[in-house]
Amino acid sequence: MLHSFHLAELPPRTTSRALLRPPRAGVVPGMKHAETLAMMRLGSPTVSLERMQLRRLAVFCAWEDEAALEAFLATQPLGQQLATGWHVRLQFLRRYGEVAALAPLPQKAGDWDPEEPIVAVTLARLRLREMPRFLSWGKPVERLVAGHPAAVFSTAAMRPPHTFSTFSIWRTVREMTEMVHGRSEGVGEQPAHTVAMAEQRRREFHHESAFMRFRPLSEHGTWQGRTLLP
Repeated sequence: MLHSFHLAELPPRTTSRALLRPPRAGVVPGMKHAETLAMMRLGSPTVSLERMQLRRLAVFCAWEDEAALEAFLATQPLGQQLATGWHVRLQFLRRYGEVAALAPLPQKAGDWDPEEPIVAVTLARLRLREMPRFLSWGKPVERLVAGHPAAVFSTAAMRPPHTFSTFSIWRTVREMTEMVHGRSEGVGEQPAHTVAMAEQRRREFHHESAFMRFRPLSEHGTWQGRTLLP
């Protein structure tokens, strides 16, 4: 199985259509699942245009193989528009938690070198009544990731009313793991991630959620004039 994560700047009408009617397995040949989301700026004010950017679309997909992804980008209307942006092709390595739509993914599917680059993707279905807690405990984590020197790129995305995702590229597995456990040297808001995870264990924010690690295989295109992989 192959995964891909796409970023593209598109007209709001196109993004809105993709949010309302995402591509589906069984309709797009070789697609196993897709999540379409409007991009957000990590750490932005709760009520702001930065919190839901309808001109910027993020799409996370699972594929049977690379040929299916190539055909989608070449022949499907949404795929052709995504091909004008940036995407990374990913090898699944590890997950914590589970999202039913992404099953079956094993907990671990490979080994990694602590010094190799890594991509982290989270996907969650929020309990709407927990939104105030989610924002209160999540904002410090957003600021931590957005400002972390080892996160070479990070963003968040959402699809109303309750689907949220984060996407980040890290210089090394080791530095990402140090952030998760609050051990990064010289970085502010160190406990933010561990404290937020403890609060989630106390009372779950989400109906379902998964934190996933991927090995970046290749990147295609540019995002805002630059490539993103280290």
